[in-house]
Amino acid sequence: SMPRVALDLNRAEDRQRVKAQWRVGPGLVPGEPNEGLTAQLLSSPARQADYDDSAWEVCINIRQSLSKGFTFAWYRIAVELPERVNGVPVAGCRVFFETSADNYGEVWIDGQIDRSAGTIVGLNAPHRVEVSNSAVPGTRHIIACLVANGPLAEPRGGVFLRYATLAFESSG
Repeated sequence: SMPRVALDLNRAEDRQRVKAQWRVGPGLVPGEPNEGLTAQLLSSPARQADYDDSAWEVCINIRQSLSKGFTFAWYRIAVELPERVNGVPVAGCRVFFETSADNYGEVWIDGQIDRSAGTIVGLNAPHRVEVSNSAVPGTRHIIACLVANGPLAEPRGGVFLRYATLAFESSG
């Protein structure tokens, strides 16, 4: 199998290695009335790479459950690819972001979603989404996760991310 090194983005020490912090914004469109929940909404700006989330709350534990009832939230993190992880050079590696959202999740990388692999795939499903197919140290990537709780018609309440891993894999 492919050599693999990984960072746990819910650990402060690992986040520091990619100069990152999580921010969380409640709602489908954070800051909008009714949390942006409107019929026939065409998009949420929080998916965009250049979206300004600097006013959002810093999130130190992505596993902490937020809110209750019918709930949406965005989790965003900007990671800067390091030169090496655990002594392994990352240049040229494939980089993956792996997570599981409670309950429904979408993962947007640099403002894009992989519509074959990155869209909602069911309750608590694991996501594994490519961040880069050939890592360049020093490059920043924006990871934005939209989370909604379900079942939507009678939700159990709360949203969170079970884990968040940044994995570097090389064929060498």
